[in-house]
Order: sequence, then structure tokens, then C-alpha cells
Amino acid sequence: MESTVQPNLPGQAFTARHSLKGDIVRWSLITIVLLFFFSFLIIPLVSIFFEAFRQGVRVYLSSIVEADALSAIRLTLFVTLIVVPINAVFGILFAWVITKYSFRGKNFLITLIDLPFSVSPVIGGLIFILLFGQHSSLGQWLISHNINIVFNVPGIVLATLFVTFPFISRELIPLMQSQGTVSEEASIMLGASAWQTFIHVTLPNIKWALFYGIILCNARSIGEFGAVSVVSGHIRGMTNTMPLQIENLYNEYQFVAAFAIASIMSLLAILTMVIKVILENFIKKQTL
Repeated sequence: MESTVQPNLPGQAFTARHSLKGDIVRWSLITIVLLFFFSFLIIPLVSIFFEAFRQGVRVYLSSIVEADALSAIRLTLFVTLIVVPINAVFGILFAWVITKYSFRGKNFLITLIDLPFSVSPVIGGLIFILLFGQHSSLGQWLISHNINIVFNVPGIVLATLFVTFPFISRELIPLMQSQGTVSEEASIMLGASAWQTFIHVTLPNIKWALFYGIILCNARSIGEFGAVSVVSGHIRGMTNTMPLQIENLYNEYQFVAAFAIASIMSLLAILTMVIKVILENFIKKQTL
């Protein structure tokens, strides 16, 4: 009876070795990524909560409900509630103008949108100091009329607006460019007004990109430090946002209090990321 065992061909051996090397490379890369992820993201995040609760829940809660801490939390959320809707409106407006109209200077306008990405946030804050500070003509006029921009909440809002402006428009522009203007033109030809076209045609087509940009803008607004640090003046109970309050507490060796507020910011960041993941999964299901 003849044997049915097939001989090992050279090609099969090469394929097996190639597959083994591919598996080694793949798992090596995965291991490196996981080690980096745990070393620079998970471990620091866990450390924040460990340090915040190191002296017990009572100390943690007392650190959060302290007057200056509550003021910093309220101010951060207040600025975010102002900045995000404004950026949403003007982000849509800029994306609409750039993608739906042709005009001279469009490329320059796109460059201006990217300016906050290329300029340090500290420089952005300094710009508002130079514009609205007491050493400028405009600043002196505003102060003489009891309008205080810098070292006050309006300055913090302006600085945060400057830093976070590109997030929403930059999410919308590529999508709206790929969609073109066919749908809007058809809607207008059928008798719809510009507002009706925007509400019933444009907005449904960009709603998920808009929501994604809002999430990114919200996260950056909560965590902004550089520009806000310059224009705020670090006035306790008045112009300190959560990042500034954390810096002050840490410099004063109040580590538990600093990590307690940092844990609040971390929870807000985690909530933002959870919303982002839910949104991405929902979009994937919609596109299937």
C-alpha cells in the first residue's frame, strides 16, 4: 500500500517561516504598543486617583468642596458652556463658506483657521494681553469704561476660544468638501430657502462630524492651561480654572487637594472619551 504522506515542499517551508516571522513581528509591535499605553496613560491615570484618595474619602471630598476648588470647577464649566456653542456656530459658518463658495483669498482663510494649531497657547494668551491690557490704547479705553477683559472671565473666554476654534471647523471642512454642493443646489432648485436647505439637507449630512468636533472642543476647553494662565492673573476664587487651581495647590505642596481636582478633570476626560467611542460605534452601525 502506497504512503499518502505528502513531502514538505520548499515553498511550504518558506511560507511557514514567513508566517512565523510575521506573527513574531505582529505580537512584538502589539506588546510595545500595550507597554507604552500602560506606562504613559493607564499608570499615570491610576496614580491620579490613588493620590487623590490616599488620605481617605473624607479628605478627598473636603478638597473638592473647598471654596476655591468649587470656584475653579464652576469657572471651567462656565467657560466651556460659552466656548463650545460659539465654536460650533462659527465652525459651521467657516466650513460652509470655505466649502460652498469660491472666492479670492480662500487658501489664506484656511491658513488662518490653522493658526491656533501652529502658535503656542502662551503666545495666544499674550496676544490678548497686548490687545486688551492696560498698556494698549484699546485696553486703557476699556478700563476707563469699567470693562475689564484681561485678568477677568472675558479674557479667559477669549483665550479659550482662540485655542479651541479650529477643532470643529477642521472636522467639518473635509467632509463638506467631499459631499460637494449637489444636494444644496437641488434643494434650492426645488424651492427651499437657504435656511431650510441648511436645516434639512446640510445639517443632517454633517451632524456626526459636528458632534465629534464638539467633543474634541469640549475636552480642550476643560484642559486648556497655557493661554488661560497668561490672561487669568491667577486670582483665587475668581479667575482660576481647574488646571490653574491644580498648579497652585501643587506648588503649595497640597498634593491631595491637587490630585483631587485632577481626578475631576480625569473623570470629565474619561466621560468625553466614552461619548466619543459610543459615537464612533453608532456611526459604524449607521454606515453598515
